[in-house]
Amino acid sequence: MYIEDENSETGYSKSETTQFPTNGYILNLEKSTCTNGGELSQDSSTKKISLSVEHKSSCSLYFDKDIKADSSTTLAKLGKGVKEGSPAFGSAATTDETADGLYAMADDYGTSYYYRGAVTDNYVKFAGFYWRIIRVNGDGSLRIIYDGTEAHKNGSSSTDRLAMTSQVFSENYNDVKYVGYMYGPSGTEASTSKSEAQTNTANSDIKTTIENWYKTNIVDKGYDSYVSDTIFCNDRTIPGKNVTLWTRDTGLGYGTNVTGYGAFSRIMTGNNSTSISAKVNPAPKFKCENKNDAFTKEDIEKGNGKLGQKVGMITADEILAAGSGKYNTQNTSYHLYKGSWYWSFSPSYMHFNSYSYVFVVNLNGDLLNTGVSNSAGGVAPVISLSAEYVRTMSGNGTTTSPYEA
Repeated sequence: MYIEDENSETGYSKSETTQFPTNGYILNLEKSTCTNGGELSQDSSTKKISLSVEHKSSCSLYFDKDIKADSSTTLAKLGKGVKEGSPAFGSAATTDETADGLYAMADDYGTSYYYRGAVTDNYVKFAGFYWRIIRVNGDGSLRIIYDGTEAHKNGSSSTDRLAMTSQVFSENYNDVKYVGYMYGPSGTEASTSKSEAQTNTANSDIKTTIENWYKTNIVDKGYDSYVSDTIFCNDRTIPGKNVTLWTRDTGLGYGTNVTGYGAFSRIMTGNNSTSISAKVNPAPKFKCENKNDAFTKEDIEKGNGKLGQKVGMITADEILAAGSGKYNTQNTSYHLYKGSWYWSFSPSYMHFNSYSYVFVVNLNGDLLNTGVSNSAGGVAPVISLSAEYVRTMSGNGTTTSPYEA
């Protein structure tokens, strides 16, 4: 057993004690090794260490000082400063607006820092894939979005930048419940109240699809322990027509009742009419208002604990913050453009044609929405790398030197 020691030439001092250090230390899974194929893991909350073996094994364990991680420590790791104020979210970001520092916004864990525009230093290589950093979460974990089996430059169009294509959000569409990542009641039975529609009883089709992909490509390959259990917000708040300014908006949130959701109110406006259009000055947010919409796997303190795997998708708010520009603005320059359209995690509205809509990143990088049963949808999974794993990464975030451990 080796304990981190800044006074040692190797950085670690050998320990002869028979007790694992707990308070103030964490097992370095990257450096620790075992013979005969033994695999180590450590529970992040209890600090319990487990060893999976088929044959007799001996291990060399390395323990690092467990520095309390937050967004500022990860920001320093990335070598980025902080920009003052907020950008003009209604304008498309066609250059790297965060080359000299990241913008800040509050999230459910503290202060989050996000990349915006034609970013060239937010590439990550993890689990054999390339990813792009969306933002640093307030707890220091790194939120990243899938971007292919090779490093794609901004502006390049390739289906390789999606993990899956031709996926529906939900095969069914004629109930407002289908904007939910989970919903109730299960099956095609109509929802009869807002609370019933938002009961997290049944999985959406896309939840099942994404979690199967994660199981195959992350869990089964031994990378799950490096992924943090952080919130994915399926914002189903219903602000009502006094906020959306859409006179058709009933604010009821069940069945086929016309309803505008939280992201809709931040991105679009009814202008006190029956029609809807882009809001000139949209205002994204990273905080998730309702715990019921805060999807996590095991965390039931901040989240709902309803995920089967620690994976989700990007939100409409994150798309806007990344530089898409206001609703229906083409932008092929920023780092979220992939040349194919793909789903977001954010409900938009139930239309008066009895069709449920969810926000997407469209073909030309524009923030739009589409019906949940559209079978041409692409999927770009989003995960958060743990702050502890981020500490082990090196590189400068470019296509030729992505951040990796």
